[in-house]
Amino acid sequence: MSSEPKFIVLLGPPGAGKGTQAALLQETLGVPHVASGDLFREHLLNKTKFGRQVVTYIERGELVPDDLTTAMVMERLSQSDCQHGALLDGFPRTIGQAMALDQALSERGQRICRVLSIVVPDEVLVERLSGRRVCRSCGAVYHVIFNPPHQDGRCDRCGGELYQRDDDRPGTVRYRLKVYWEQTSPLIEYYKQRGMLTEINGDQPIEKVEEELKAAVTCDGRG
Repeated sequence: MSSEPKFIVLLGPPGAGKGTQAALLQETLGVPHVASGDLFREHLLNKTKFGRQVVTYIERGELVPDDLTTAMVMERLSQSDCQHGALLDGFPRTIGQAMALDQALSERGQRICRVLSIVVPDEVLVERLSGRRVCRSCGAVYHVIFNPPHQDGRCDRCGGELYQRDDDRPGTVRYRLKVYWEQTSPLIEYYKQRGMLTEINGDQPIEKVEEELKAAVTCDGRG
């Protein structure tokens, strides 16, 4: 088995099951799941150097520049738990970020070895997300079709009221998917042209998706 660090990018629209699969995949690979959204929140909360820089853009309602986001991610990838690689989630989001990441890794003699894209039809994603209900009291998550509570509108765990988040309303879900595809389609093509992309059918049981993702994780000199 190659000792090369496994830096893997995980792509997938909202509702594709990326979070679930990332948790399973990081356990298999023995590398950390590095989610850019978590990094942003951590730096903002702790008011770090990156946090102080990021907040100025957020307060002005501007996008955080690619070079700043890349620097933040690369700092995380330099930590000891990433010496064998990492599973990147939420970054890169644009071709500019992908190119910056390639350059930054190359300077360390490293590379992205595989890009995994979980593909699910939009209408399936709308059904998945718009059926989600969350407990106001304890945060437990249900689904009206796939994981309904015993009593309609009430949490099994604490009896709290279940509600639908604004982000999960069908119209909002469709808009989120539109934004995702506008952002990510060029990125998918970027990695596809480099022979690095593997698409996984996410419209099947979790165990089957997990099996296909594991089978696709290879650093075999391509890309």
